[in-house]
Amino acid sequence: MNSTLSARLDEWRHRVERDLERWLPPESAVPQRLHAAQRYSVLGAGKRIRPALAYATAETLGLPLETVDAAACAVELIHAYSLVHDDLPAMDDDDLRRGRPTCHKAYDEETAILAGDSLQVLAFKLLASHPGLPDDAAVRVRMIETLADASGTAGMAGGQALDLAAEGRLLTLNEIEQVHELKTGALIRAAILMAAHCSPILDARGLESLGEFGGHVGLAFQIQDDILDIEGDVSLLGKPLGSDEARAMPTYPAIAGLDAAHARVRELHAAAGALLDRHGWSGSSLAEVAHWLLTRRH
Repeated sequence: MNSTLSARLDEWRHRVERDLERWLPPESAVPQRLHAAQRYSVLGAGKRIRPALAYATAETLGLPLETVDAAACAVELIHAYSLVHDDLPAMDDDDLRRGRPTCHKAYDEETAILAGDSLQVLAFKLLASHPGLPDDAAVRVRMIETLADASGTAGMAGGQALDLAAEGRLLTLNEIEQVHELKTGALIRAAILMAAHCSPILDARGLESLGEFGGHVGLAFQIQDDILDIEGDVSLLGKPLGSDEARAMPTYPAIAGLDAAHARVRELHAAAGALLDRHGWSGSSLAEVAHWLLTRRH
């Protein structure tokens, strides 16, 4: 990653974290334990990849960053809620997240469930009332609809359901791609589209291309994540290699092999780049962030 992109990623991360800090209720407010669990789950560690994609889209389309602050915060809140619920004993039953106890271990299961539920609600509140959003109510409705689709049965929740149903059986390539597209890719695509909805001049063709771009990047991102679990830099990953295999989680390399997984990431990366080229966005912030995500080592 070049130093310029690294500086922008840091800038975007600090920006969304400041906004999240401002919008999350203080721990001193009743109910204190629930608010503490919310803040524990959102603030602190995290690459803020989805907000970065929202801000990169804004830069690509010539939008002021404040226009997409709501999108950046909302998509990160949904991501945080999904991690809280994924870690629960009824789901993945994880004790650690980003090197510290998961929410239900730091607090308790009941509080973790409520923390996830309330983070989801806060995400949609921001899309309805954040002062940086365009005044046009129709834009806010489109953003809310986009995030709802990406979070529900046609997106992340549906992907998790398919993932749970796949336990103990070998998936086909089409099936693992569907799981990845829904469980991981849908929110990545939504981060880009919510920002794109804020543009007053983007036409339907451009919006469609950005949606396809987000779909390609989202799928490739998760396949790259599968690859890194096998051959990533353990000192940077923050988790031992082979953790997916040890837990018998369905992954692309487990089904198709490492070489095919690498080839699929390259194919999706090229297809995503071609969509940007079509609109003169080949050297854009969005292209740079996509390249970083799909060639990263951790």
